[in-house]
Amino acid sequence: MRALQLSQPRQFQWIELPETASPSTGEALVAIRAIGICGTDISGYLGKMPFIEFPRILGHELGVEVLAVGPDVTHLQPGDRCSVEPYLHCGNCHACLQGRTNCCETLAVLGVHCDGGMRERLLLPASKLHPCNTLGYEQLALVETLAIGCHAVNRAEIRPTEDVLIIGAGPIGLTVLEFARLATQHITVLELSAARRAFVTQHYPGVNVVEMLPDEPAAQVVFDATGNPQSMARALRLARFTGRIVYVGITKEPVLLDDPLLHRRELTLLASRNAQAADFPRILSLIQEGRINTQPWITHHTGWENLPSLLEDLIQPGSQAIKGVALLP
Repeated sequence: MRALQLSQPRQFQWIELPETASPSTGEALVAIRAIGICGTDISGYLGKMPFIEFPRILGHELGVEVLAVGPDVTHLQPGDRCSVEPYLHCGNCHACLQGRTNCCETLAVLGVHCDGGMRERLLLPASKLHPCNTLGYEQLALVETLAIGCHAVNRAEIRPTEDVLIIGAGPIGLTVLEFARLATQHITVLELSAARRAFVTQHYPGVNVVEMLPDEPAAQVVFDATGNPQSMARALRLARFTGRIVYVGITKEPVLLDDPLLHRRELTLLASRNAQAADFPRILSLIQEGRINTQPWITHHTGWENLPSLLEDLIQPGSQAIKGVALLP
C-alpha cells in the first residue's frame, strides 16, 4: 500500500506500507478519497508543529469510502461515504468519563500524534466514521475543519442579542464565522489581509469586516483565531464588561494576561480544543440543507500524485489560499 511520508521539514517521500488487516470488532477499513490540508499540516510541513515528530504520515481532514466493517458494526456498510473524526481517545481518563473526549488526557490526533490519512487505505474505529452518502468526498473532507468552529461557538453559548467579534479570517476563523452567524446577526470580523477581508465580504453578506479596531470594548463575545500571542492578549481589551473570550487558535508562546482588566470587567476566558462527536452529524446536516456552502472554501485542488506540490503551493506569498484538497482515485 502506497503512502506519502513527511521525513523531515519540506521533504516528502513515497513509501510502501503493509496491507491493513481485515477489520475486527468495532473497526472499519476505509479507502481515502479526499484529503484536506489545514494549518496543522502546513506547520508540520515547515517543521513548526511541536506535536509532530518525523517521520510522520500527515492527514486528518478526510473523506473516505468504507471498504469493510467488523462483525459488530451496524451503522456502516461497504460503499458508504464518510467524514472522519480524527481524535483517538482512551475512554477511561477524567475528561473522557465526563464525555469531553476532545480533551482526552492521552488524545492522539491522526496525522499529528500518530500516522494519518496520506495513504491509500486506513483501519479506523468505526465510531469515528460519520456516514453521509449524499455529499461528495471533498465536502466530507471539510467537515473536521468546520467542527473546530462548531465546538468553539458551542463553548461561547452565544445568545441572539449578543454581538460577536472574530479576530482572524483564516480557515479557522471562517469556521467560527459559519457557526456564529447561525447564533446571531451581530458579527464583526477583524482581519489584516485585504484578500481575506474581500473573501468574507463576498461570501458572508451582512457581516461587518474591518482592518483595525481601537483598544476598547467592541463585542460581548470575542473569538481569537490567530494563534498570535499578542493578538490573544489584546482580545481581552476588545471584550465588553462581563464578556467572554474564546481562544480557538493556539500558540506555544506565553500570552500576557492583563489581570486588573480581567477582574474589572469580570471577563470569562475560554479555550476551545478540537471538537466533539455530536458536532459531525450536525455539520453534515447543515451542508445537506444548504445552510453551509463549502464550495468557496476550496481554492486549490490536486490529485494524489501532486499532493507534495500542493503544500508548497499553499505557502507561497500571494496564493490567497483558503483550503487545498487532494483527491485520490
